[in-house]
Amino acid sequence: MKNIILLTIEALQYDFILKALLVGVLIAICCSFLGIFLVLRKYSMIGDGLAHVSFATIAIALLLDKSPLLVSIPLVILSSFIILKLTEKGGLHGDAAIGLISSSAVAVGVLISSISKGFNIDLFSYLFGSILVISNLDVIFSVILSIVVILTILFFYNSLFAITYDEEFAKVIGLNVKHMNYLISVLTSITIVLGIRVVGTMLISSMIIFPTITALQISKSFKNTILISLVVSVLSVVLGVFLSFIFNFPTGATIVILNAICFIICLCMKKIKSY
Repeated sequence: MKNIILLTIEALQYDFILKALLVGVLIAICCSFLGIFLVLRKYSMIGDGLAHVSFATIAIALLLDKSPLLVSIPLVILSSFIILKLTEKGGLHGDAAIGLISSSAVAVGVLISSISKGFNIDLFSYLFGSILVISNLDVIFSVILSIVVILTILFFYNSLFAITYDEEFAKVIGLNVKHMNYLISVLTSITIVLGIRVVGTMLISSMIIFPTITALQISKSFKNTILISLVVSVLSVVLGVFLSFIFNFPTGATIVILNAICFIICLCMKKIKSY
């Protein structure tokens, strides 16, 4: 126990740990705010689909030797718009549109990575996350964009709340539901791209889904769900970063497993209360 405490204190002396904590906590907050709107509207799989799209965008960025953040954000946002358009105009169900875009994106990413074998190791770090690759530029972008996401959600909170619980009523009271859907897509896209550095493209969607469904097991109100989700998400990230340093575990996987443990605990609590 004493060694673990000493290693935790030692971890705080490393810049890459501090960067991972800062970026990770900001992403956790974004995921907590977004998660409830996506899960309750049954749009949670769009996060998984866009995460797969980000795999292709990172492969493109590495091929062009450009910043993955700068390349991924516009391309992932564009993909989210295409998914919405396919759902609205193409007559496809949401899950079909997501599957179509995500599978195509993964195919493109695999093709690019096989052609340019030189960056396969870098691509692996983006797939599953690596706190060692978070640069100062990533931190700056993450801080700015996370603040934008959080402030936007707070500003449009009432509108997002309305369309989450009753989309038809939201239309009746004059809300532009279509524009709000696009806003959620943009915010989700940005959050997913920001989370790539910490947990990777294959695991980032779980940070949006897990804290919310965990909170829904024990919460009694909308705001309470967001608060519990926020605590679970931030706690999982902070503990995940420290545990990955102490025991040399993969950071992304550790964070997701901690989220899963929290879900199981809250689910058991719900079952016990129901008896």
